[in-house]
Amino acid sequence: MKSRQTSTPTVAAAMAGFSRATGYRIEADPRLPSQKKSPRGRRRPDPLAPLWEAEIVPLLAKTPALRPIAVFDEMRRRHPELPDGVRRTLERRIRQWRALHGPEQDVMFSQEHPPGRMGLSDFTDMAALEVTIAGRPLDHRLYHFRLAFSGFEHAHVVLGGESYVALAEGLQNALWALGGVPEFHRSDSLSAAFRNLDRDAQEDLTKRYEALVAHYGMTPTRNNPGLAHENGSIESPHGHLKRAIKDELLLRGSRDFADLDAYRRFVDEVVGRRNARNRKRIEIERAELDELPERRTADYEEARVIVTSRGGFTLKLVFYTVPSRLIGHWLTVRVYDDRLVCFLGGSEVATLRRGRSPDHHKHAHVVDYRHVIHALRRKPMALLNLVYRDQLFPREAYKRTFEALIAGVGDKLACRTMVGLLALAHDRACEAELADLIAADLDAGRLPDLDRLRERFAPQSATVPEITIEMPSLEIYDELASVTPVPTGIDGEPVTASCVEVVA
Repeated sequence: MKSRQTSTPTVAAAMAGFSRATGYRIEADPRLPSQKKSPRGRRRPDPLAPLWEAEIVPLLAKTPALRPIAVFDEMRRRHPELPDGVRRTLERRIRQWRALHGPEQDVMFSQEHPPGRMGLSDFTDMAALEVTIAGRPLDHRLYHFRLAFSGFEHAHVVLGGESYVALAEGLQNALWALGGVPEFHRSDSLSAAFRNLDRDAQEDLTKRYEALVAHYGMTPTRNNPGLAHENGSIESPHGHLKRAIKDELLLRGSRDFADLDAYRRFVDEVVGRRNARNRKRIEIERAELDELPERRTADYEEARVIVTSRGGFTLKLVFYTVPSRLIGHWLTVRVYDDRLVCFLGGSEVATLRRGRSPDHHKHAHVVDYRHVIHALRRKPMALLNLVYRDQLFPREAYKRTFEALIAGVGDKLACRTMVGLLALAHDRACEAELADLIAADLDAGRLPDLDRLRERFAPQSATVPEITIEMPSLEIYDELASVTPVPTGIDGEPVTASCVEVVA
């Protein structure tokens, strides 16, 4: 047919390699060979034919969201004689029917974001990465901030759930690390932060959030509840960031970190490398951002508590111990995502790890044995039935030791020995080393020897050198008194006799 554009049918047929008659036959019928074939009919009866229009189509029309496998199972239940091999055929026919007669589907519209306009915030769960701190699983989330135009990212490790405190701290850290403020800030509906709050608390949280974005001059926007794709500029990057962190953990060879700060530095390094790849776009957008305010605003909640005779206070169903000298005083507590900072008047008196109730109904305890060890020394038997006894032990080795002592030497001696071990850890600042020693004793099948351990950590005695002081003779003072001072000039140099005469 290409040769026919410039040559006669005879020449074109010869150039194509077939006879002149074939050339004239193609000239008379311009259809392609594939168009001349009649469709092949079925070789066997259609098992779905009696069911399709009568049962399957009405089922699909009534319940459009029904999965094909559910339709197949329902047809097998109604008609046990239906063979297993028709499942794929049924799935293909349902897919084709939905393409021709099914309901309209939602359409995703790609958006173009100008620089400096949109910043987005969201939280993402990190449980799948199985990160541990000193061998213990870390239940945490990431607060994730991103600029829609340049892809600038900031991630902040959050120990609790989605809360205003976590949002305020993470957002402000992101803005000050960025060095500017976008025009709009978009978040989800904050339904997780409102959970378990009464109406007054929800209104208060809404006002605090609006005050936060107003302090930075941003306009808050939210996507509709349940429509995560409306926050698509950050929902998809969640997965990319988590995969990047997972890859770095695999390259690191371990998912365990010595402490929370080490893990946070690790996340910051991963995010920093991702931002370095977008450096040029970030610099373009940074020039379009608004200026930061003079100072940050509050990223904490504040509460007033009184320290009771139990040596602590209760806040949000969690009991915290503090130094006993604060008993009877009212404290102002700033509640952050991972810590509590306590103030007596304007003086900071304690920083505590934040605890959380496991189900918002049961009480929890955050206990530091250093706060109560002096009282336990006077009343060691209080340890036996102490409400927060398990939380009192700073490491697992101490808990194992107490259980072994109870089983081996009885309640009274066990409490005295355990209190002595805790007091030794406090007085000699040897908590970790002492834990290793008592764990080694338990592994060897013997109980720790308190006297031996006290001797092991006793301070080394220092020898005082003998110093002999010789008193000077009184005649030396008489000689000093008889010395005549030499006159000096203005410049401090000794003045000779001739010079004195000239001056005179």
